[in-house]
Amino acid sequence: MSLLTTIEDGVAILTLDRPEVRNAFDDALITALTRAYEAAIVDPGVHVILLKANGPVFCSGGDLNWMRRMAGYTRHENLADAMALATLMRTIDLSPKPTVARVHGSAFAGATGLIAASDIAVAVPEAEFAVTEVRIGLIPSVISPYLVRAMGARQARRYFLTAERFSAETALALGLVHEVVPAAELDAAVARHLKALKAGSPMAIAATKALVVAVDRPFDQSVMQDTARRIADQRASADGREGVSSFLEKRKPNWGAA
Repeated sequence: MSLLTTIEDGVAILTLDRPEVRNAFDDALITALTRAYEAAIVDPGVHVILLKANGPVFCSGGDLNWMRRMAGYTRHENLADAMALATLMRTIDLSPKPTVARVHGSAFAGATGLIAASDIAVAVPEAEFAVTEVRIGLIPSVISPYLVRAMGARQARRYFLTAERFSAETALALGLVHEVVPAAELDAAVARHLKALKAGSPMAIAATKALVVAVDRPFDQSVMQDTARRIADQRASADGREGVSSFLEKRKPNWGAA
């Protein structure tokens, strides 16, 4: 299985378990994650949802085999695929139960969206982050609302456009993560946040999350559809096809000549 789910003392623990591919996600994992969050949300025994991962890397972004299949998708298939990821992000973001991301290693591309959509994110100093889509002719479309909200538009412009890697300390300064602690202290730090979240009234926490969404002008269905359309169009574009092909073939992309 690519996703492990357990419930311990009121915490639903969702563990990415594809260490052989650096926990890269594909359509199957996206579906599994969405269903796991939905199940935890309606489970009366769950008070907090924790996302973590096995292996040395938190999540490296999109799975190569998934990307190979995407290269042959029709526009309709691309749109449906993008909406599935958009639905996962929105499910995490609008969960009435608090969500925590335990980032024990690097997180790239769509993984940064998982972190930005979570209520609290704790990382180790060794973790690196990057929004890498432009390097393969794509755009960070469906994750962009959450990253722009977390980092601010000015910083998002830089990191979206350069696709450069940045450190955990920079992620902390940008607002992508809330705390950076040594690896030996990571579990204790996460446990501290879980304890604090479980101490609050579940009803009040749900109402408070809804309050933040209300005053922060939420991303509605039209934004989901628009961002999904944009990435579907980009995947089907000449640069999108050339970027993904060159990445998979491990060669330099020939922009504008695909």
